[in-house]
Amino acid sequence: MTDNRKHPPLVTLTLNPCVDVSYDLPRLIEDQKVHASANRYDPGGNGINVARAFKRLHMPAHACCIVAGEIGNLLERLVAHELDFPHCVRIEGETRINVTLLQQDPRAQFEVSGLGPPVSGFALQELVDEVLGLAGGGYVVLTGSLPPGVPKDIYATLVRELHLQAAHAVVDAQGEVLARAIEERPFLIKPNRYELEQLVGHSLPNLDAVIREACALQARGIDYVCVSLGGEGALLVDGEHTYHAHPPPVEPCSTVGAGDSMLAGLITALARGEGPAEALRLGLACGSGTASRPGTELFDYNQMRELLGRVEVASVTDCLAVK
Repeated sequence: MTDNRKHPPLVTLTLNPCVDVSYDLPRLIEDQKVHASANRYDPGGNGINVARAFKRLHMPAHACCIVAGEIGNLLERLVAHELDFPHCVRIEGETRINVTLLQQDPRAQFEVSGLGPPVSGFALQELVDEVLGLAGGGYVVLTGSLPPGVPKDIYATLVRELHLQAAHAVVDAQGEVLARAIEERPFLIKPNRYELEQLVGHSLPNLDAVIREACALQARGIDYVCVSLGGEGALLVDGEHTYHAHPPPVEPCSTVGAGDSMLAGLITALARGEGPAEALRLGLACGSGTASRPGTELFDYNQMRELLGRVEVASVTDCLAVK
């Protein structure tokens, strides 16, 4: 069922998009040619994947990205079918290709990320102006790797600018890029467990340790901290409580795009005015649905609806006590 209520603007930024190519293979053999049993071509890059997931959730979104060369031409043709409102800034060079190899026996997934083209300061400013012009008081998703020429504080700068127009900045990044953005107090961040460990500088061996660090981050002025935990589900901290959701049982096929789908589910629920528990439930349903799909394909709407009722969410701790 389509939700026809009016929602605040949704905008995604993809500075380093790609064409995602996935191959199903029986087995990789060293120094031997292997014939694929299936393959897919999809528009890729984290922000584009988030926008693809918004479309499946019947949430129209603006997707701003950089494109270059012949692969950029292909990317533009692909997004024309997958996105509601693509906004492409063209530069010189060649859009990258990312490759996912799905080996069947033994089951394994291999991923190779290509190199994106350098982005000039002029092109970067054009795209930033486009994002800020579309943001209004809505939700802007800043996610994905940075191509050459883009400073590591770009997301931090955008979070600061978005605050000035009462927009909600959502950051899904890692390392120094995430650390700098956190200083500007984004609305939501979504590290996975490994990225959180990188951020805090030590291992997080159990759920209590993850909760403690997530609550500490949230206390720095972030409205929501979501930590994805793979097979253990995900946590969402909102300043008062920590919610833990267990994923519904699905047969995993590929993890590509699962985190982006989860992020789209979280934002969709929050943009609709739903609470954090329901946001986490929708996020897990979308992410789990994508994990069950082949290659770089995302969940579909009917599948998401079926999985939604199988996601278990519980309030596991009072975050104020942890602080």
